[in-house]
Amino acid sequence: MLILGIESSCDETGIALYDTERGLRAHALHSQIAMHAEYGGVVPELASRDHIRRAVPLIRQVLAQADSTLADVDAIAYTEGPGLAGALLVGTGLAHALGVALNVPVLGVHHLEGHLLSPLLSDTPPAFPFVALLVSGGHTQLMQVEGVGRYTTLGDTLDDAAGEAFDKTAKLLGLDYPGGAALSALAEQGDPARFKLPRPMLHSGDLDFSFSGLKTAVLTLTQKHPAIADRADIAAAFQVAIAEVLTAKSMTALKQTGARRLVVAGGVGANRQLRAALQAGVAKRGAQVFFPRLEFCTDNGAMIAYAGAMRLLHAGHTAGAFSVRPRWDLQSISAP
Repeated sequence: MLILGIESSCDETGIALYDTERGLRAHALHSQIAMHAEYGGVVPELASRDHIRRAVPLIRQVLAQADSTLADVDAIAYTEGPGLAGALLVGTGLAHALGVALNVPVLGVHHLEGHLLSPLLSDTPPAFPFVALLVSGGHTQLMQVEGVGRYTTLGDTLDDAAGEAFDKTAKLLGLDYPGGAALSALAEQGDPARFKLPRPMLHSGDLDFSFSGLKTAVLTLTQKHPAIADRADIAAAFQVAIAEVLTAKSMTALKQTGARRLVVAGGVGANRQLRAALQAGVAKRGAQVFFPRLEFCTDNGAMIAYAGAMRLLHAGHTAGAFSVRPRWDLQSISAP
């Protein structure tokens, strides 16, 4: 089966072709970062309009890269949610229009399921079961994963997710959009030991997260140390605090579940400090940690095509109804 994947949940248009026998055939991505940078954040209406402009040319590009045509496509997977409603509608409308024209099944995919399964696109994919740390945009969750569609939430964020805390803290430090990446780059130049920041809920006794207090602590720190020269040290201290909390909770999840494999997915999973901390943590436990390829940490069409393929292989060729879900709980997905 050749699956066409369409991702349009926020500010990146991703298209990919995944072959269930040959693997990922081709993928392409257009990021809207430059467009939104002028406004300091994502403008939903502009995001939707740009998806309309980019999606069809990217489909043509991916088909050409794979030396395929639309007639070769056996099914279409698209991001049904969660995300920006208008942006999701673009991908949903395109997927269902193509499905009708080509007479092939169309399947809506959960955006976070795409992230969760993205490490399986690597050359050395993890085997089920495993614990997954999802750190994507507004989501920070720990999941127990028994198989495709078999997810149990172990811990969730109570307020700001890690990605949101990165972006909001970057604004406090006067960094340009996109803040998370800029903060990580600045932190590389700083001394993480100079300032001490709290580790929210580190000893809460559960696997939930809360990072709004850490952001507030950074605000207080920047007021006491307003000099530009202090910003790198503040960024470094913040990054270490985030990595320590995420690592500690992940190690506790491994202990509680007895799992030997940890999968990390989502944009924050590309952070070097977090990767190093998690690798050190699993090494002490004699476990393994798996990351997606860096190009698949952020939103992309490959993870949607792959998740759709796994769903179709397990459930058979079933077409879904036209649907957009801006809010959608990952655990509500039933196993195929």
